[in-house]
Amino acid sequence: MRILITGTTGYIARRLALQLLEDEHELICCVRDLNRIPDEIEDNPLCSFIKLDFLDPEPGKIPKDIDAAYYLIHSMSTNSDDFEDLERQCAQNFKNLVEATHCEQVIYLSGIVNDKSLSKHLKSRLQVENTLKSERYALTTFRAGIIVGSGSASFEIIRDIVEKLPFMITPKWLNTKTQPLGIRDVLTFLSGGLGKKELYNKAFDIYGPEVLTYKQMLLQFAEVRGLKRYIVTLPVLTPKLSSYWLYFVTSTSFQLASALVDSMKVEVIGKSSDINKIIGIEPMDYKTAVNLAFQRIEQNTVVSSWKDAVSSGRFKDQLSKHIEIPQYGCFKDVRHRKVTDETYTLNKIWAIGGRTGWYSFNGLWKLRGYMDKLFGGVGLRRGRTSDTYLEAGDALDFWRVLYADKDEKRLLLFAEMRLPGEAWLEFKIVKGQLYQRAVFRPKGVWGRLYWYSVLPFHAFVFSGMINALVNK
Repeated sequence: MRILITGTTGYIARRLALQLLEDEHELICCVRDLNRIPDEIEDNPLCSFIKLDFLDPEPGKIPKDIDAAYYLIHSMSTNSDDFEDLERQCAQNFKNLVEATHCEQVIYLSGIVNDKSLSKHLKSRLQVENTLKSERYALTTFRAGIIVGSGSASFEIIRDIVEKLPFMITPKWLNTKTQPLGIRDVLTFLSGGLGKKELYNKAFDIYGPEVLTYKQMLLQFAEVRGLKRYIVTLPVLTPKLSSYWLYFVTSTSFQLASALVDSMKVEVIGKSSDINKIIGIEPMDYKTAVNLAFQRIEQNTVVSSWKDAVSSGRFKDQLSKHIEIPQYGCFKDVRHRKVTDETYTLNKIWAIGGRTGWYSFNGLWKLRGYMDKLFGGVGLRRGRTSDTYLEAGDALDFWRVLYADKDEKRLLLFAEMRLPGEAWLEFKIVKGQLYQRAVFRPKGVWGRLYWYSVLPFHAFVFSGMINALVNK
């Protein structure tokens, strides 16, 4: 089949694309930024890519000869006040484009919406579903609850909490019930529903075999990791305090923390149907999903992570707008060293940040991360998805990867920490020399004061970092 897939760089779509390619489907992948095409599908002969922004009144054009389409666009971490209007507009623009094609089926991944009191984001999910309904094509909706898998927002947040806090004083919403579902099962539902006419114009709840509270999920996660954890729930933590608690303890942004707290107050219990029988699946239990996620992590084969979504940080533009480092009106710290072993140095550059750290004065880097969190930034807790692999668009602590090409021996990062200006950090090997360049474009007087306040630290932080990259 010839399939249109949206949200290509997102957590779900990136994994689904690989599964659809294994089934030998032809994919037309929609991306907002052609610089962010995932490496694992970029050169696949069954894939083609088109630049589309469904928030644009004129998003672009799509081929008419498509058989099916996946609508996988959603961001819980947006800080826009008109979130629901943007979601509806995005769905409407998608619908208008698809109705002009030969598409027979649209598959949409939504959230379980059975509770009488829905959160803002679950209401938005239901609104999108209603917007996507059409007389020109059949809509199949799969409604999922908490998705458990390496790199998913819920998994990484639970991991942060469990691995960092032996004793937890938590909000009362930890007693809310839900039915977690493994990411592998989500992908099986999405791919298995393709072309099945008995699913046309219907919606199905998809969920795991257990009803668990969030507290039980934390404790079972701890069991899988061989950790002993103690949890006390208090009724006095307001939603705002709960959001701050999540924000400071985990790697999430404050916007996503607020959205999650809002949603976690709502019970997510699915309605039974015959969908498991139709697809031919027996969803795995929660502990199995957690174990499989850690197999991926330990093998360093995590395909996608919520942290790599642009909305997980402060970066709002296309990468291409920042790849060219400005030459004028900037402060610079440029250093170079002779490289004796290029492979060794490149591997160290490609492993920088995350669990590896920054090779020099890691305590100062961590302090800068804590300060960033205090001022509402992303901090260092995002880490990185892979310990050894980078590509454009990846989150790397409080940086965003703009360009990563080992053949060209160049890595370029753009700062997402709170700054009175814009900052770039570049590593490049040219003719046996490693060039390390930090560039800062200040905004106003505060930007200039900031640069001069941190300048004394550059002498040993940046010098120590480049020395560590070239010395064995």
